[in-house]
Amino acid sequence: MELTLLGTGAPDGLPRPECPCAACALARGAGARASTALLVDGALLLDLTPGAAFAAARSGHSLSGVRQVLLTHPHDGPAVELPAGLPPAGRVPDGRELTLISGHRVRAVPMDAPGTGYEVVGPEGSRLLYLPRGAAPAGLTGRAAEPYDMVAGDVVGRPDAVARLRAAGAVGPATGIVAVHLDHDAPPGAELARRLAAAGARAVPDGTTLVVGGDPAAPVVPRRTLVTGGARSGKSVEAERRLETFPEVVYVATGGDREGDAEWASRVGLHRERRPAVWRTEETCELAELLTADGPPLLIDCLSLWLTDAMDRVDAWDDAVWAGGGEEALRARTAELVAAVRATRRTVVAVTNETGSGVVPATAAGRRFRDELGRLNAAVAGECEQVLLVVAGQVVPLRG
Repeated sequence: MELTLLGTGAPDGLPRPECPCAACALARGAGARASTALLVDGALLLDLTPGAAFAAARSGHSLSGVRQVLLTHPHDGPAVELPAGLPPAGRVPDGRELTLISGHRVRAVPMDAPGTGYEVVGPEGSRLLYLPRGAAPAGLTGRAAEPYDMVAGDVVGRPDAVARLRAAGAVGPATGIVAVHLDHDAPPGAELARRLAAAGARAVPDGTTLVVGGDPAAPVVPRRTLVTGGARSGKSVEAERRLETFPEVVYVATGGDREGDAEWASRVGLHRERRPAVWRTEETCELAELLTADGPPLLIDCLSLWLTDAMDRVDAWDDAVWAGGGEEALRARTAELVAAVRATRRTVVAVTNETGSGVVPATAAGRRFRDELGRLNAAVAGECEQVLLVVAGQVVPLRG
């Protein structure tokens, strides 16, 4: 089954007319996106958009063979005229199944937001799921009979849709995930590709034709990622984004609750509000134990606080203790952590702080912490497939 993406953008397209924002200013050439519409084997058109016939022609296809036009949502973009020769466009009630003369079977999938998703099974048996903008499948229970060959949906706007499908077994390692309905919230260029790759997804230019079930394998999700940056740089948000399409995540908080500290409680509360409700939180510094155990992905926030705890345990802040064995005790504990990162089979995203580029601490203990954190960061980074530096909310890949 061939899928041609006539457009991959939001209803108003990208760039939006007369919009002065940075996202629109950068959406030029191959980065420009018309409203999302999918042409399946030249016989089925999913969503009717302005200029669909011209978009098909530019991609080397024609709409003359289309036997069915299905809509996912009430159209709220520019006025659309039905091209001559196309059958009337309509929506299918949830759960209803159509069989086209072309041999395709189409089933309407209920969503958790206004709109209809469509499951398309080709004559040869390949399976495609197309999700409308801002929606995720509703009522998923149990395990799917088998994963879809391809899913096209709002990966940037509704990453939890992919998480739900993964939890139900409808998205597997071989499922091709294509991001569509891309709008202002999608970062431009290489940043979009990097963010989608963390979800095992990708975006393609308008006019691209993909083979459902025969397309190249999904991007490989890095198993170990280190995210570093300065204070309030956006590193924790970036780390959370990298795991938001996974159904189960253990969030490892290494800072504790700090009873009586209202400012710290406020920080913790903001982090909790950002995280998906299905994520499980563990407040612990026993990272080696978690890394060596089997289980869902880990998000460790952060190594800096873990090091603070490790230095507390060996009283490394005291110069005499440090010289009398504290240094060796701390190095043994950090070596245990680095070895666990190397050996882990879990997907791990760890957050740390970049302190070596700031003001030189005024005390020996402060300089000791800075130095040890630099050594720890370098050692953990050496065991990670991907290392990211976050500066002013922008991500700079250092490895991977």
